[in-house]
Amino acid sequence: MANPSTLAKAPPAQARRGQHPGLSLTIIATTQLMVVLDITIVNIALPHIASALHFSEATLSWVLNAYTLTFGGLLLLGGRIGDILGRRPTLMAGVLIFSLASLLGGLATASWMLLAARALQGIGGAIASPTAFALIATNFAEGPARNRAFGVYSAVAGAGGAIGLLLGGILTSWLSWRWVFFVNVPIGLALAMLAPLYVNDSEKHPGRFDLAGALSSTLGMVALVYGFIRAADKGWSDVWTGVSFAVAVVLLASFLVIERRTPQPITPLHLFRNRNRSGGYGLMLCLAAAMFGIFFFMTQFIQNVLGYSPVRAGLGFLPMSASIILAAQVAARLQSKFGARPFLILGTLLMTGGTLWITQMNTGSSYAEGVLGPTMVFGFGMGCIFVPVMLNAVSGVKPHETGAATSLLNATQQVGGSLGLAILVTVFATASRNEGRHQAAQFLQHATPGQLATFKSSGHLPPAYANEVFVHGMTSAFEVGLIFCAVAFLIAVFVMHPVRPDALPADRPPATEA
Repeated sequence: MANPSTLAKAPPAQARRGQHPGLSLTIIATTQLMVVLDITIVNIALPHIASALHFSEATLSWVLNAYTLTFGGLLLLGGRIGDILGRRPTLMAGVLIFSLASLLGGLATASWMLLAARALQGIGGAIASPTAFALIATNFAEGPARNRAFGVYSAVAGAGGAIGLLLGGILTSWLSWRWVFFVNVPIGLALAMLAPLYVNDSEKHPGRFDLAGALSSTLGMVALVYGFIRAADKGWSDVWTGVSFAVAVVLLASFLVIERRTPQPITPLHLFRNRNRSGGYGLMLCLAAAMFGIFFFMTQFIQNVLGYSPVRAGLGFLPMSASIILAAQVAARLQSKFGARPFLILGTLLMTGGTLWITQMNTGSSYAEGVLGPTMVFGFGMGCIFVPVMLNAVSGVKPHETGAATSLLNATQQVGGSLGLAILVTVFATASRNEGRHQAAQFLQHATPGQLATFKSSGHLPPAYANEVFVHGMTSAFEVGLIFCAVAFLIAVFVMHPVRPDALPADRPPATEA
């Protein structure tokens, strides 16, 4: 048995760094891949899920929202759990909850069962994801090793969405929609068994859980996103749309009051005092809004307008994944030489350019000019940004607040994505309704008696006219997405000024915040 006094003298995390760096990083990155991938893997399977479980068009969107809202809303609590109970056991618990929820989702025989499973998946992901991110700091020393680890992690996180689209198409076409859930079970069990063997644990920091803060922030964001989704479906004059926004304001204001008065808040508000960190959170919030829109609308454009199969649609996103991975690796290797700011500016500029390109699309756009070009430009921008933003989030943070800082970055990405997508869908719905009336008038002027009879019985415009409606709505939505990207670019230029590592004196590391 080890001598307790000897154990007490050794730093609990740093002493064991580097024993199995490759395996440690594989487990951490695979955990994040599984969680991020599940945001998009379901997208291509949605028509099959709707048919099998009798979802209506309105309720089907909650197959996505039930996951992203619980995931984004509870990330802050997940990070706090890791700080208090230890990050490795928290990671294992989150992975096991995620795996159980995936099994239940695959076995679902009713719509409510699948929605409950998706919400439980979000809870598991919210526990596992921030601890996986924070475990990089536990397992890799600050400097080139940590930069490379963040490069791999960010490449996996960034490409996970596109990989999910491809894998979802393959599983749906070759097996069944249920396998987009079942596939997580063996992976999750393997991760939970390997983590104790190869992932170093963090030091535990005794404290209390801020449940009031977690619930008020989560329910506040749910109400806010629901308000936008409701507005897209029922209009801005709908009573419940207004009620949702009012509830969101009350809950989010309560969250700020709770965090100011709680001795151990789930979100230490002093983290926002750092200009670079606050800028990073704002930048990620804006870019995630555009990024979620890329996957959501482009998936439909490829299948509905270009007529691609689910598998071919998934393959169509692989170049974007490759551009993310390539740019992330380059950014990670050159951080020490050039610093973060050039990559933040270049990345936001590329994402703005890619989004601007999308706004120029029409129904005649081919895959190369309408999908490949803009998504690759957008992907290069994403890859440039992820590493510097992640490093910026943990720079100078006390060890016991690393989980809070990283989970807050993850939360801004997920909440920004959910909120941004809700806004884009609202714009899409409004623009589509207006264009739909115009296209219907055009159709009625030129329709044959047979076409008129079909239109009256089905209520649907012919594909050529319907495609015009969809593309007009999509490009209108991305005009708002362009604003998100432009704001992120302005933040990178005028707000964030991270210090280059080689600009510090050799004997002074970056300061830790008080």
